[in-house]
Amino acid sequence: MITETNDLTRCFGAGDPLYERYHDEEWGVPVRSDAELFERIVLEGAQSGLAWITILRKREGYREAFEGFDPDAVAAFDQERIEELMLNPGIVRNRRKIESAVTNARAVVGLRETGTTLTELVWQFAPEPRPAPPASWSEVPASTAESVALAKALKAAGFVFVGPTTMYAAMQACGLVDDHIEGCVSARR
Repeated sequence: MITETNDLTRCFGAGDPLYERYHDEEWGVPVRSDAELFERIVLEGAQSGLAWITILRKREGYREAFEGFDPDAVAAFDQERIEELMLNPGIVRNRRKIESAVTNARAVVGLRETGTTLTELVWQFAPEPRPAPPASWSEVPASTAESVALAKALKAAGFVFVGPTTMYAAMQACGLVDDHIEGCVSARR
């Protein structure tokens, strides 16, 4: 569904300035740094079962709680730090989601120790661009062969909370795919 706000046509996010900014400036823009990819993977995992706007509203709390998403810093979190995070109202206080962020930070560090980066691993699964933007949300898949393969590769590297649907959402957020709907101000920027 295309919505119109502020004389712009958006395929989602209209009506909330935070959501509009995310749509216009971030969603679908290529991300090629390990810290930023780590952030998106953590946030997509945290979003599971919740509305994305909930995570956007807590994003600054996440950045503070997870040391700016520095994988080395988060990898060093111990059980005491996890217990502190369980009391932090600035994030989703779900033990499995918090522990997954720490596990995934350790996996990012582990990748580096093998001579690769999270960026290299993730971007090898970028599909060929579609010839045209999707005409409607019904044309946008929940997962793809590439997101299934990415999830499998991440799990093999020690990541958790990285299923194919979550990884497709991360691929959209990080610009590996451009799923802005035809007619959207951000389609095929």
